Amino acid sequence: MNSLLCNTSSSPCTKRLKDKVAIVTGGASGFGESTVRLFTQHGAKVVIADIQDELGTFVCQDLVSKFGNDCVMYIHCDVSKDSDVKNLVDTTVSKYGKLDIMFNNAGISGDSNGTILNSSVENFKRVLDVNVLGSFLGAKHAARVMIPEKRGVILFTSSVVSVVACGTTHVYTASKYSVVGMMKNLCVELGEYGIRVNCISPYGVATPLLVNALGMEKAVVDECVRASAVLKGVAPTVEDVAMAALYLGSDESKFVSGVNLVVDGGYSIVNQSLITEIKRSMS
Repeated sequence: MNSLLCNTSSSPCTKRLKDKVAIVTGGASGFGESTVRLFTQHGAKVVIADIQDELGTFVCQDLVSKFGNDCVMYIHCDVSKDSDVKNLVDTTVSKYGKLDIMFNNAGISGDSNGTILNSSVENFKRVLDVNVLGSFLGAKHAARVMIPEKRGVILFTSSVVSVVACGTTHVYTASKYSVVGMMKNLCVELGEYGIRVNCISPYGVATPLLVNALGMEKAVVDECVRASAVLKGVAPTVEDVAMAALYLGSDESKFVSGVNLVVDGGYSIVNQSLITEIKRSMS
């Protein structure tokens, strides 16, 4: 994560989120942790929401040691529970006086068995509860405090699977399509109150979520991602998603709403099936 921190000894970084208050669900690891660290660096007061208490507390304590006691706090929150999400938003507003950015990032992949015949109903419901209901509840309670202020930003983490079939499980794909659809609807409704709503859809990044879902070593996942990427010479990281969230959460994107920002290096615009077969036949 050190690559996100500006070199204060040479030149101070611009505080792009100065005086902003943000909530990041799933903020204890992966995209969420990276975003929490970047938001804090850029002057925001950040609330980490997660069920991974040990990891969340560690991230919180680490940032407090760097930026001071008031910069960040951790709240245990199961995003699929209305009472947890309500408490998360209410506690944030009680402590910091407002909520500027709600990043609904928490998500799960569910069981890795992708066949329709072997998919369980219980797993399908659980993934939808976290990925879709959790995003809905985050948006609902954020809107509750943002509408009276007539301003705010609501973000979601979707996935490249919302724009191109990648062979993932049916429920994960359905959940990420649902998040994009909800974002578009909310963009129209909440735009009346000056609230911007956007999605970020990352390509494969070797987060704990993806590594665990695939059952591979991180290094192997990294290599698979690099080999299949359209944009060569760079590898996607959690920081790329954090930077996208920073842009969409800041005033730099003040007229950007209803966008599904795909962070995939062009992967989703190419059908590589024919190219792969031609290369295979020529080898």
